[in-house]
Amino acid sequence: MTTAILTTAYNFSAYMIYLPLVIMLTVLVSQFLFKNSKTFMIDIFHQKEDIAMATNSLFKIGFYLLNIGFALCIIEFAQIETVERLVVALSKKIGGFSIYLGVMMLLNLFLFLKGRKHALKKEIPIKYENFDI
Repeated sequence: MTTAILTTAYNFSAYMIYLPLVIMLTVLVSQFLFKNSKTFMIDIFHQKEDIAMATNSLFKIGFYLLNIGFALCIIEFAQIETVERLVVALSKKIGGFSIYLGVMMLLNLFLFLKGRKHALKKEIPIKYENFDI
């Protein structure tokens, strides 16, 4: 086989490994994050479960779009000429995407915690006493 055919085969293999893997990672992280965020959302929306679940679903869709979109933006591989370079290229792409996905998960968790903190502040009644001087 010529070098050009091998390079094309390695590049095609990289795409066929990368795409399903990043989509699977995104779906798994999303399911884990949003399954466990239901409690936060219900708390944030003061036990109004319908609004909490609707908002949680919107967050989930946004998470999918943002992360799969980013994965597609960084998909380009340089010319891969050997199996060793294929493994290295995939490791860098998937490792970088995993780090990005972890940061996005922590950012979402931070937003949930911040929303919960804000919701708890609104629950505390402020008592005003009338002072006669």
